[in-house]
Amino acid sequence: MAEHGHPPKHHYDASMLSVEEALERILSYMPELDAEEKPILDAMGQVLADDVVSDLDIPPLDNSAMDGYALQATSVETASEGSPVVLRVTGVIAAGQLPEISVGPGEAVRIMTGAPVPEGADTVVPFEETDELERRASGQGLSEIAIKVAAKTGRDVRVAGQDVRRGEVVLKRGAVLRPSEVGVIASLGRNTVRVIRKPVVGILSTGDELLEPGANFGTGGIYDSNSYSVAALVRRYGGIPHMLGIARDNLDSVNAKLREGLESDILITSAGVSKGDYDMVKDVLTQHGEIDFWSVRMKPAKPLAFGVLTAPDGRKVPHLGLPGNPVSAMVAFEQFGRAAIYKMLGKTGIEKPQVRAILDEPIHNTDGRRVFARAVVTKRDGEYRARLTGEQGSNLLTSMARANGLAICPEDLSRKEAGEVVDVQMLDWPEEVF
Repeated sequence: MAEHGHPPKHHYDASMLSVEEALERILSYMPELDAEEKPILDAMGQVLADDVVSDLDIPPLDNSAMDGYALQATSVETASEGSPVVLRVTGVIAAGQLPEISVGPGEAVRIMTGAPVPEGADTVVPFEETDELERRASGQGLSEIAIKVAAKTGRDVRVAGQDVRRGEVVLKRGAVLRPSEVGVIASLGRNTVRVIRKPVVGILSTGDELLEPGANFGTGGIYDSNSYSVAALVRRYGGIPHMLGIARDNLDSVNAKLREGLESDILITSAGVSKGDYDMVKDVLTQHGEIDFWSVRMKPAKPLAFGVLTAPDGRKVPHLGLPGNPVSAMVAFEQFGRAAIYKMLGKTGIEKPQVRAILDEPIHNTDGRRVFARAVVTKRDGEYRARLTGEQGSNLLTSMARANGLAICPEDLSRKEAGEVVDVQMLDWPEEVF
């Protein structure tokens, strides 16, 4: 994918915080949370609080990797398809059964996959390399078996401790539990694990005009989408959303909702952070702690609030104030809220995944902010392509619903042209694209 010529430079407002500066300040206030013991399935996606050390070998004994016959390799060193070696069969060992017999020269034991290899045996020959089928078809018994291959020592034998050794650190603290890690922990005989607990995230919308979804639609009112989109993002990224509802534009309502929100690990509000918003919301937030109101060099989502609120019990509760426009709230959460939750969860890789894609249409940057344009990423002829989802107004929530990524135009460029390569933060990883 070739870069185009030099795009025109843009003079941006250095008085605004960059996205990176805002993120650094926010993360500096985010503690890693304490640990909890959970059933292993319920801990999926969480971070290990301790090293997982095995107190057993896996497998615990040498065992067979195939259904076949356990024997000594020296007994069949001359065997071949045309000149098989006949061995005496002294028993059968099923999976889960401890062998009570040993194998000597000229002997074999019929063995199932996963069954312990008996003493004296050092190799396993699969059924299909013996004459077992012929013997069964002719009605012969299995007191003897003809081996048709010269098997090497150790063939199809899983050695004790091959996967895990007793005392070994199997999973390190900080590992994120995926299905494979859950399986490993289960293989150690454990059904619970200590993980960093999920943060409880208080979510509050503010405004007299807001209606709860399900309420009768009134003139001049709008349904509160922000609480639900932010709550869904919180859940997606590993937090526990605590829906606080809507605070009306009066002192008692805002104070009551804030007090309830202070029971959370972090409080996220939407609206009330722009220059034109009611000072009352800002005043109430400031009364409960130390809150800064920032302008961030990004579009959408320039206005942002962040600080620390003091709970009645003295706990310090981080507060993130998102803009009121629905797209702005979601884009700001993707940049800052997601990272905050990951930091509290103990996760280290907090950067959003990105691809390089060729633009199908230009991105215009009119005022020197970093533009996060809603886009659809597809793959054509081995290259990623990005097309915008239409009008980019911060009130157009459907533009987010149509997007699977955010195409970025840097703050120092006035536009990115069609055909140029851009970074795209991926919101989703659709299988048909990747």
